[in-house]
Amino acid sequence: MKVINHFFLTVVFLTGCISTAMELSAQPVTPKTALEALGDLSESFEVLSDQVSPAVVQVLSTGYVVRQGSLSSSADLLPRQRNIGSGVILEPDGYIVTNAHLVEGAQRVQVVMPVSAGERSKYQSILKPGGQTIEARIVGIDRETDLAVLKVEDKELPALPLGNSDEIMKGHIVFAFGSPLGLENSVSMGVVSSVARQLQPEAPMIYIQTDATINPGNSGGPLVNTKGQVIGINTLILSQSGGSEGLSFAVPSNIVRNVFDQIRRSGRVRRGEMGVHAQTVTPTLAAGLGLSQNWGVILGDVYPGGPAELAGLRVGDLILAFDGKAMENGRQFDINLYRRAIGEIVTLEVLRGPEKFSVRVLVSERPNDPQRFFEMVSPEKNLIPELGILGIDLDPKLARMFPVLRNETGVVVAAGAMNSTYSTGGFQPGDVIHSINGQLVRNLAGLAEVLVDLKTYDPVVVHIERKGQLMFVAFEVE
Repeated sequence: MKVINHFFLTVVFLTGCISTAMELSAQPVTPKTALEALGDLSESFEVLSDQVSPAVVQVLSTGYVVRQGSLSSSADLLPRQRNIGSGVILEPDGYIVTNAHLVEGAQRVQVVMPVSAGERSKYQSILKPGGQTIEARIVGIDRETDLAVLKVEDKELPALPLGNSDEIMKGHIVFAFGSPLGLENSVSMGVVSSVARQLQPEAPMIYIQTDATINPGNSGGPLVNTKGQVIGINTLILSQSGGSEGLSFAVPSNIVRNVFDQIRRSGRVRRGEMGVHAQTVTPTLAAGLGLSQNWGVILGDVYPGGPAELAGLRVGDLILAFDGKAMENGRQFDINLYRRAIGEIVTLEVLRGPEKFSVRVLVSERPNDPQRFFEMVSPEKNLIPELGILGIDLDPKLARMFPVLRNETGVVVAAGAMNSTYSTGGFQPGDVIHSINGQLVRNLAGLAEVLVDLKTYDPVVVHIERKGQLMFVAFEVE
């Protein structure tokens, strides 16, 4: 009887709810109600902008660039170029994140601080005064993620929290803050177009894609969610015209957090590895090897002496999960490893034949990281403008940092100069220059002697060593 009574009461309750809902839906929505809702939304965006803007800065960098015209002209000595971008304060004691390409190779970096809310309230005009320009130093640069950390000597600054980029979903509303085309303190709104866009097929680096308008000058500014949290750092656009075409990309905040914390601690980023090559299982691969599943991740290689081998992993093992997260492809495995810090222990769920088991693997430092040379140079002492690089003499101490060297004299490429076309197109950090047009190069002084006689449109053939392999890099003097 109790069951029947409960059922009867439930039906009556639901019938009443439905009748009430129908009555409400039949009532016309007045224009005032709709406008009020729109006004509330607009006010919410205004509050968010007021909350975020005080932590967004303009970044000004000045540095040497590649010489144009005749290289033998004394009137063309080390021309400078100025970059304008954006940044965001992440710590009240003056730590700022921006893009590496804005400040790499810069001789001087300045930050235009936003005007505080208290100062803004003193002025009635809609045109507010500009913020104070102060000097900043580069704490560290990470070229792989195109992130840099700056430090200004100030305290109790407005700072924004980093959100969890793993929680971002396609369609979420986001806001891009920065200085597009040098227009300080601008904001644009859009949605997340993709949460994990990979721009290069084999690269572990992924981006948040958004249609929020981003132009040159937005680089380094924050991409913010509706909670006022930084969920990305605006980094690049894909464009045929040079302007914003709705294809804007930001470094996810979880990657930013890892880079930011490491640079604050040690001035550089150390990346980990397990000593494996993870591949995506395809139906053909599964059929050929007789695997029990035609999807997932398989270890194509386990490097001798690496953490994975020491943990007992073998070539042909299937990786089912990474710290409890199911692994569906090799790219996913690399991305999850990319975010792990040196010294962390990760748990892999492994399938070997019919046997399923778990393995704990240490994340060890990636050897021979080319970024390690950048902290050894300065634009004033190590700039080679003809090649658009920062170089350092290959001495016996530096030579010990290379696992393989065919020739123990030359010039090591530490980084590219500001906006260098040669360094991005032909040279990479860690390359060793051994000769120019057949003339042996033993050090920076010798390199300068070889380059001084080159003129516009002269061919330049540089013999370099890259990871133990010799190769030529050829171009014409511009």
